Amino acid sequence: MAPQYAPSLRSRLAPLLLFLQIGFIVIYAFYIEIESNVKIDGITFSNLYPEFQDVNVMVILGFGFLCTFLVRYGFSGSGFNLLVAVIATQWAIILDGTVSWYYRGKIRIDLRSLVVAEMCASSALISIGTVVGKTNPVHLILIALLEVSGFVLNQWILQTLLKTRPLKYIMLLHIFGAFFGLMLTWILYRKGSEQQFEKEKFDRKTGLFSMLGTVFLWMFWPSFNSVLVDNPERKLGAVCSTYLALAVGAVTAAALSVLSSPKGKLNPIHMQSSILAGGVAVGVSMSAVHQPWEAMAIGFTAAVVSTIGFRYLKIHMLLAFQCHDTCAVLSTHGLPGLLGWLVQLLLEIKDCDDHTTAIRFAVFHILTLLITIALSLSMGIITGLLLKWNFWRPPQDNKCFDDQAFWEFPHLVVRK
Repeated sequence: MAPQYAPSLRSRLAPLLLFLQIGFIVIYAFYIEIESNVKIDGITFSNLYPEFQDVNVMVILGFGFLCTFLVRYGFSGSGFNLLVAVIATQWAIILDGTVSWYYRGKIRIDLRSLVVAEMCASSALISIGTVVGKTNPVHLILIALLEVSGFVLNQWILQTLLKTRPLKYIMLLHIFGAFFGLMLTWILYRKGSEQQFEKEKFDRKTGLFSMLGTVFLWMFWPSFNSVLVDNPERKLGAVCSTYLALAVGAVTAAALSVLSSPKGKLNPIHMQSSILAGGVAVGVSMSAVHQPWEAMAIGFTAAVVSTIGFRYLKIHMLLAFQCHDTCAVLSTHGLPGLLGWLVQLLLEIKDCDDHTTAIRFAVFHILTLLITIALSLSMGIITGLLLKWNFWRPPQDNKCFDDQAFWEFPHLVVRK
């Protein structure tokens, strides 16, 4: 028997998608053009395109496969990831070019614009990880639109008021996405989540696909952290630091997974959530990391924080604060992101020559975090309250984490 709420896709999802896509086409037709210069700021197409491919693989394949760990939610996990990513990227291109449109009357885009837009989209995908399986695709699209809007607004505030460099405020996407999602899942909390939903399970096959997504992310994370670094020497340092942090994080996560297991075995969920923590932390602190041992120490600490967070914090957040974080986004992105922010603060203060400069940097750095968290929490509350409206027809509790509500499977149809 088909789920009772399945017809809502016809009356809600299709009109929304067509409205958004036609609207984007109209905006692109009148206000957006491709940059004609072959070489911009010393960066050529041939130099940037391989890194653009790496980021694209991370956003589409990496995050897509990562969300397939649920037994009956594999199609939705990967398919909705693609849908949300492409809509969020188109929207981010428009928002990122608003300042250019104001002064020039046109938004000029190039590969760098696409990369920045996809990084904004990845922030939305991080947020969506907290509510995977408990929402319908209309919810996910609205989350992406509002989250990307909030993240771009956060970038503009940091750049305008605090004169923050682009690399620093874009890499805050992990913190912004995690806290936005945390507030979202708190607002959208469902009674009975403490007992785990009937279909909130994973098995060997879905776990294998999810591990494949983790491997994709692990392989291409150095490109993700270094793609916006213009200086060749600093870019090499970013790649090496990210790889070392990821490598140390993978080893540490494996060790802690065995130690925290009652049977002394590796936990695949621990591995998937923790081996990427080093890449997150070193990405946030990239501008202050200059030595290999610093990156390795960051990777080690991030893996410890992430594994312990997943092991103990996830259940406590559910029981104490009613935050049902499906993909443990707080442990994978939030805590390592905060660790990277703290490391950057300490390393920059250590390298300052005088106390005045150190105090000035510390004040601006703290304000950067406070503004980011405040805006992410505020946008998360606004989005959550909007999604609680029954007009969007949220899935019933017994239909959560189920592909059949949204996808057609001819071989499962009962024939009379």
